[in-house]
Order: sequence, then structure tokens, then C-alpha cells
Amino acid sequence: MNLRSDRPDSQHYRLCAGAMLFSRSGQVWVGQRIDSPNAWQMPQGGIEPGEDPAAAALRELHEEVGSGNVALLAEAEGWLKYDLPPALAARAWGGKYRGQMQKWFAFRFLGNDDEFDIHGVERPEFEAWRWADIADVASLIVDFKRPVYEAVVAEFRCFSQVSAA
Repeated sequence: MNLRSDRPDSQHYRLCAGAMLFSRSGQVWVGQRIDSPNAWQMPQGGIEPGEDPAAAALRELHEEVGSGNVALLAEAEGWLKYDLPPALAARAWGGKYRGQMQKWFAFRFLGNDDEFDIHGVERPEFEAWRWADIADVASLIVDFKRPVYEAVVAEFRCFSQVSAA
């Protein structure tokens, strides 16, 4: 399967926006999923019809972490996709999609850690959160999403290098 595409395929894949959120020290925000305690992931979620992917990423940040106090650093080149395991694909989103096609964005968090409120959001998705080294991010995700996370890490790695200027 080709991981990257120039155009989204909303017929076979659920369109999604993802946010790689960097701390001032260059670490990446990850949340421990409520529904899968062994899986950690970055904020991500569906793009509403007619919604701009960057706006969706900002909305997802606010909905999932409780803060949108960020600055946009970059947009990933193209779309990244993954297929769900067959048993999961039959259940997820009413069996309509093979997986997700994601547009990723890098953001720098501008606030203080106490701004995060993962339990006070309307629909909590995370049990816990932490800052992780970028080298560890891909290993924290479920196996079938790992190639996408590896691509995002490779593309945005430069933002984890913080100069002391």
C-alpha cells in the first residue's frame, strides 16, 4: 500500500486531521487512549464536510487536549493513510471506510502545561498525557498506524531541535 497521496480519497478513507504538538523544549504531546490503555497517540480526528484541514487540526487540539494555545509550524506534504485491520474495519465508522487518510500539521505549544484538560473536554479520549521524545513517538502507537507516525516523525523531526538562541 502506498502510504502517501497528493489527494484525499474520501470514498474509501475517513478524512482526518492530525496535530504533532511540540513543547518549547522540542518534545511531542502524546495521550494515552481511554479505549486502549496500551496505545498512545497524538491528537487527531475527523474532518467535517467543507472544513479546512488546518482548521480541523486546531479544532481537534481544542476538543481533545483542552487548549488551542499554539502556533502553526508546518503542514505535511500530501496525505498519509493507513488501513484498519479487517475485523476493526468492519466495526469502525459503520464499516464504511478501509481506514483513515490524514493531513498532519506541526504546532508549537505556547502555553503552560496546566492549560491541558483532557478530562474536562466534552468527549474525553485520553486517560493520561505526557511529553515524549520524538524518537519514541512511533513506538507508542498501535501497529497498524505506525508507518503513518514514522512518516510524520520524519517530516517534522526538525521542530524537535530547539536552539538556545
